[in-house]
Amino acid sequence: MAEGYYLGPDGQVAAKPYKLLRQALDRSSKVAIAKYAWSGRERLGLLRLRDDAIVLHAMRWPDEARDPATVDPPSETVSEEEIEQTLVLIDRMTQDDLEGSEFTDACTDALAKIIEAKREEKPLPEAPEPEQPGKVLDLMAALNESVQQAKASRGEGADVHEMPKKKTAKKQPAKRTAAKKTTKKTTARRSRSA
Repeated sequence: MAEGYYLGPDGQVAAKPYKLLRQALDRSSKVAIAKYAWSGRERLGLLRLRDDAIVLHAMRWPDEARDPATVDPPSETVSEEEIEQTLVLIDRMTQDDLEGSEFTDACTDALAKIIEAKREEKPLPEAPEPEQPGKVLDLMAALNESVQQAKASRGEGADVHEMPKKKTAKKQPAKRTAAKKTTKKTTARRSRSA
């Protein structure tokens, strides 16, 4: 699925069919799949209710969607215990409402403050300092640690060593062989005939 759009009736003639469809979808607790034309193309859409409005969610044709089998790594296996631990983690992180400071658009709010300050010709607001400074990560150390953990999980006890640097011999200039030069000397000019 792609973007979602609120649909509304176009004039008095469409008001009654719109209301009928909206109430029928509400009572049936179903969604509708519809074809529609957009930018000269036939498209699929999912119609659902949100409050008192019908929302059209654009859908992709099968050839526009990536095959899910290409995403799932087939060689990985997970244990039942790992699944249970993940479910416990999901339950702990689940929130019933999507309200609070973490569900606000901070970029849009900051941009609105800047626009308001410029409109009123006031100084721009100061950017808030981050609560915690960013953590600097040593990528090589993290990679080595990851390799160690992977080997330990497979039961391998080998250490990771850095590869020795290759010694490269200096290139000797290529031997050049003297080529015989043959030159023809012409002493007389050709005469031109008119």
